Amino acid sequence: MVNQTTVSEFFLMGVSKNRKLQILHFMVFLAIYLAALMGNLLIITTISLDYHLHTPMYFFLKNLSFLDICFISVTIPKSFINSLMNSRAISFQGCVSQLFFFLSFIETELVFLTIMAYDRYIAICNPLHYTVIVNKTACCKLACGAWLGGGVYSALNTATTFSLPFCGSLINQFFCDIPPLLKLSCSHPHIGETVLIGFGICEALCCFAFITVSYIHIFSAVLKIPSVEGRLKAFSTCLPHLTVVMLFLGTSIFSYMMPTSDSAFKQYLVAVFYSVMPPLINPIIYSLRNQEIKMSLGRVLRKILLQRKAMGTPF
Repeated sequence: MVNQTTVSEFFLMGVSKNRKLQILHFMVFLAIYLAALMGNLLIITTISLDYHLHTPMYFFLKNLSFLDICFISVTIPKSFINSLMNSRAISFQGCVSQLFFFLSFIETELVFLTIMAYDRYIAICNPLHYTVIVNKTACCKLACGAWLGGGVYSALNTATTFSLPFCGSLINQFFCDIPPLLKLSCSHPHIGETVLIGFGICEALCCFAFITVSYIHIFSAVLKIPSVEGRLKAFSTCLPHLTVVMLFLGTSIFSYMMPTSDSAFKQYLVAVFYSVMPPLINPIIYSLRNQEIKMSLGRVLRKILLQRKAMGTPF
């Protein structure tokens, strides 16, 4: 028999008890957070201000950048604030909210990445019907479906997780996530949560399979383009998305399939890779690998500079 306790708050794993390391952790995570915010806001601003980018592909990319801002804002601020305040506590309600929004955003981002693969497939493999299939109404419906589906899936997972009795309060992670929370539960087996996690992993694998099949058709079509310039342009619009997919899905699936008996430090590093690095790296990938984004960014910056110069306002 395991003693069941009433948990009113949880304690997140800290990077160290050493105060200097805590301050270092605060500074590193704060820098990562600000860089991710600036990068994704730059993508959103560029797409919004440049009418050349008012297309379905960049509509989905703008949603993805907004998702990355929300995604990283759920986990990192609490972690670096705890390091600054020399605390590890998070309230029960705070943990519930963190898990709900984290799962909602990660699920929604997965769906958006799949939608973006479908968008590229139609644009390259069926270009004559692209404007008919991927029209404004279809884009709005797909986006609303992604956001709604992520919220519903997250609500089911969160409700099932926190309906379990807990025998401890120390979460072996720097944010509230399902695997470390399940380790604190007194009830075994966790049938409902296992089913939901299994469903989530199956969905991720199905999305990955759909994206893979889409890109097989895309690359087959691209290789048939007679112009070298045309092939390079097609590849330049696909490779950034494919890189983001591999980074996001690879780290996420590995984290959830990794044995929970592994070291706490290894779990911490894996969680950093799938919850912190994608929102930081995605804007860099899209900015460096996408020619249209780079050109549009240049146009937007020149426009701002000219407006500032005309107004006589120094930076």
